[in-house]
Amino acid sequence: MSDPLVEALGASRRFGALLAVDDVSLAVRPGEVVGLLGANGAGKTTLLTLLLGLLAPSAGAVRLCGAPPSREGRRRVGYVPQNLGLYDSLTVAENLEFIAGAYGTPVPTLPDGLAPLARTPVGSIGLGNQRRLAFVAALGHAPALLVLDEPTSGVDPLARARLWDTIREQAQNGAGVLVTTHYLQEARQCDRLVLMVAGRAVAAGSEADLVGDLQAVQVRTPVWQEAFAALTAAQLPVVLEGTGLRVADVPVQQVRAALAAAQVPAEVEAVPARLEEVMAARAAR
Repeated sequence: MSDPLVEALGASRRFGALLAVDDVSLAVRPGEVVGLLGANGAGKTTLLTLLLGLLAPSAGAVRLCGAPPSREGRRRVGYVPQNLGLYDSLTVAENLEFIAGAYGTPVPTLPDGLAPLARTPVGSIGLGNQRRLAFVAALGHAPALLVLDEPTSGVDPLARARLWDTIREQAQNGAGVLVTTHYLQEARQCDRLVLMVAGRAVAAGSEADLVGDLQAVQVRTPVWQEAFAALTAAQLPVVLEGTGLRVADVPVQQVRAALAAAQVPAEVEAVPARLEEVMAARAAR
């Protein structure tokens, strides 16, 4: 196997009494897309900043491009943070010129959809175009590693699909990609997943690896709101899907009893779990 482009070796980060990242180990190699999953506050963004050397670990170690994180190592990284790293008061073209100047590389050519906006301040263009611009800026120096923190958050499905085409293209060309996402449809496009809960990496592998033989209980009822309230009150890991309910890693009898105690009529059935239920079950442990 190729040497990792970035890796955490039992990395932890503490902020006072808060252990934001707790003994996490992972690696990203050339040509693979690794998805980092977890609820808000799980420690995903803090882990990314450790991997980039923007924060020092409180314990453990981090290696970027085979060495401790450094300015030279970060020159091989394309980074799209949650806030996109763009300057609202600068135009689209000025943002690209500034970022290219920082890397000492030629200014990237704007794609057709952004070219007419070259002289428009970034704060005046839509979020979808801002995210496209952030990708153009991150890829302008042909990075060996892409680190993307919620790169498609807040954009429409078509724009998300186009950005994921770009992600897959970069991986096919040999770049490693580490991406956080809340969209489980996007997570399924990753080669490998790492699930974080309360600062810890609690599961890793393919979607099939994470799901394993976990079972869920599917609940059908016309009074789904009452059912949701009853299952939540019983402290069961319930996932709402439209007006349908699924409960992970709990016996059918326990779900049926919780609904009966609240006098909620429902049909329940054991079914194979999905990634959504895995996340809910892990968070509830």
